[in-house]
Amino acid sequence: MVKEKPGGAAAARVVGAALILYAAPGRALGAARTGNRGMTGQKNGLTYADAGVDIDAGNALVERIKPAARRTRRPGTMSGLGGFGALFDLKAAGYRDPVLVAATDGVGTKLRIAIDTGNVDTIGIDLVAMCVNDLVCQGAEPLFFLDYFATGKLDVDQATRIIEGIAEGCAQSGCALIGGETAEMPGMYHAGDFDLAGFAVGAMERGEDLPAGVQEGDVLLGLASSGVHSNGYSFVRKVVEISGLGWDAASPFGAGTLGAALLAPTRLYVKPALAAIRAGGVHALAHITGGGLTENLPRVLPEGLGAEIDLGAWALPPVFRWLAETAGMAEAELLKTFNSGIGMIVVAAKDRVADLTLALQAEGETVTRIGVVTKGQGVAYRGRLL
Repeated sequence: MVKEKPGGAAAARVVGAALILYAAPGRALGAARTGNRGMTGQKNGLTYADAGVDIDAGNALVERIKPAARRTRRPGTMSGLGGFGALFDLKAAGYRDPVLVAATDGVGTKLRIAIDTGNVDTIGIDLVAMCVNDLVCQGAEPLFFLDYFATGKLDVDQATRIIEGIAEGCAQSGCALIGGETAEMPGMYHAGDFDLAGFAVGAMERGEDLPAGVQEGDVLLGLASSGVHSNGYSFVRKVVEISGLGWDAASPFGAGTLGAALLAPTRLYVKPALAAIRAGGVHALAHITGGGLTENLPRVLPEGLGAEIDLGAWALPPVFRWLAETAGMAEAELLKTFNSGIGMIVVAAKDRVADLTLALQAEGETVTRIGVVTKGQGVAYRGRLL
């Protein structure tokens, strides 16, 4: 993840008050100059380490995360180049006339639960998923990913676990983790706190972008979510506060603790979605994030078309029922806040539904026919979830 110049010499640059070191393919690290001596050999009175930035911890992190980064290599990844950026070869990745697609996102206040419980191993999967699930909705294959990890005091063990989760998300999505930034910023974060952001780039051949060809009568195939995913966690934490339960309490809607249950990582839909696109007949894909079914599906429907969704087509997962009942939440509010059990919608040509269902199921997806594209606008619901 960090860049190494030929011959192993480290490249460095100063950004604001931070010295950035590149020590292996693709990752920048905030670090300190310690024990610095002038021409006379006299030691400086104050070092960067005294200000709270630890070069040794940064270097240790680089060594720990190298295997995780290597595990995500894919065609197009370039290494051993040095410099100030990571390179990717589109021709080597198999593209002839590519259009690039980019997406950036974070994890939101789900991080607060991860920090408070100390369970940080899967939060990196969430970070990757929030970016690459958006990319594939444009018809793009995710190619590479860069992360930004910021904290007040670098904990090498914690950071390693987080970045290994990012690498796992990349591996599951077929994209390479080719770069990143670790920022140690004393005074900016409370003890133990950190923040994450990510940036993904994908590609498709020119003219193959989605949505395309959406029409009345197209069928809506819902792909099951793995839980709350990474949206609405300010509401989730408020509901937990109302319930009076602690993160270590038994989950009222499943096995294990409440904290662990609410940290179930966002499902990655990239490989199943790409398989469906290649099978033919996919007119659009809608990633159901903040705004729920109500707000996200219309984003892929052309002017003059809406959708009808049968809420009786699938069972509301227990986590959403518990949230709704504990908060006294109206069904309409639930549908525009959470994914409600459907994390991705495939808008399919009606004569391709059977084949696409089989293709998605072969990739491990739970597929439900949940509605159709209609004339009009917005989403009309029939039946009930609650």
